[in-house]
Amino acid sequence: MNIADIATTEFIEVDAGTRMGKVRSQFENGNPKGIIVTNDGEYEGVISEREVLQSHVEDDAKVSALTKPSRSTPSPKVDRQEDVRETARVLVESNAKVAPVFEHGDLWGVISNDDILEAVLDNLDALTVEDIYTDDPVTLREDDGIGKAINLLREHGISRLPILNENGYLSGVVTTHDIADFVIREDDTTTTGDRVGDSQRMLDVPVYDIMNSPVQTTTLDATAKEAAEAMLKDDYAGLMVTPADDDRVVIGIITKTDILRALTFTEEEHMDVQITNISMLDTITRESIVQSIEDVSDKYADMQVMHAHVRFHEHNEKLRGTPLVQSQIRLRTNKGQVAGTGEGYGAENAFRVALDKLERNVLELKGVTSDEEYRGQLLRKLNEI
Repeated sequence: MNIADIATTEFIEVDAGTRMGKVRSQFENGNPKGIIVTNDGEYEGVISEREVLQSHVEDDAKVSALTKPSRSTPSPKVDRQEDVRETARVLVESNAKVAPVFEHGDLWGVISNDDILEAVLDNLDALTVEDIYTDDPVTLREDDGIGKAINLLREHGISRLPILNENGYLSGVVTTHDIADFVIREDDTTTTGDRVGDSQRMLDVPVYDIMNSPVQTTTLDATAKEAAEAMLKDDYAGLMVTPADDDRVVIGIITKTDILRALTFTEEEHMDVQITNISMLDTITRESIVQSIEDVSDKYADMQVMHAHVRFHEHNEKLRGTPLVQSQIRLRTNKGQVAGTGEGYGAENAFRVALDKLERNVLELKGVTSDEEYRGQLLRKLNEI
C-alpha cells in the first residue's frame, strides 16, 4: 500500500516570519492537518496541529520558533507514491508526527501518524499489544515532585510516566504536555516580584496535582488494532498496559509510535533496525550501527532479534562544541526485551557506551547462551574476571 490515497492536501502554508497568533487562529477556525513553513518560497519545515495549539510560544513570536531546523533538521520529505512501511519508518526515525508529501518534486500535501494508523487499522489484528509494547516502565509516586518527573523524562527520553499511589497501584499518568501546561499557567499567574524562588516551588509540587486520572489502559492480549482505535478515539498518544485481571498494576506502555514502528518490521533475513533522531549521527553511520547490533546478536546462539530500536537524545551540555548525547538501544527478541543506555560526547561515543551496556544485559537475559570463547573475551573486556 502506498500513501497516494492517505496523504491529504489539508494544510496551511505560511512564511517563517508569520506570527504564531495568526497561525493558531487558522487552526482553531479550520481543520488543517499541518502547517508547512517556507522561507522565501523554499520548504523549511512542517508543524502538526497539536504542536501549534499546545505550544507555549507567545503569539507575537514568529512561526520559525517551532520549525524543525531550529532543533535538529527539517522534517523528512515523503513522495506521494511511497509505501506505508517506508513512510512509517521515516516518521519514526525523524521523531516527527507529520511530514510533507511531494509529487514530482512539488509540494502536494501532508501525512501524519494518525493518517497512517487509520489507514492500516484492519491490518493490525495480526499483532497483539504484547508483540510491540515497552515493558518495565519508569514510574513515579503521587507525592514525587514535578522536578523529579522532569529529570526522569529527560534521562530516559520518554514523554509519559505512570503514577502509582501509596499501595503501588496505577492512579494516573503525567506527560510532558501536562508539565508544560502547569509551568506556563503558574508563570502567567505571578508577577515579576513573585517569581523569586517560584521555580523551585513549582518543581516541588507533587505530580498528583497535575496527573491525568483515570488512566486509559489495555492488556497484553488486546490487538494492536484495538489499542490504536482507543488512542485515535480519545486522542491519546499512549496507553498503560496492565494484566487482564487487574487494571491497577502497570506492566508497560504502548504508544502510537510503537505501533508505527511495528509497521516497519520485516520478514527479511536481515535485522530490522529503527533509529530515532537519526539526524544526530556525526562520526557514525546508520550502516555501522546496524552492523554493530547484528554483531552482538550473532554471538548468541539462542537469541533471535526481531527488531532493534536505537534512540539518540541531545543534552544542552557541550565539550569543545560537541553535545552530550544519550543513546538507548532496545532489542525485541524471542527471549523478551533487552536494552542498554549510555551517554557520551557525540552520538558515536554515546552509542558505544550503550552497546557495551546492552552486551552486559544480554548476558544476564535468562535462557540466552553465548559461544564460550566469545563469552570469555567479553567478560575480560568488561573486567568481570
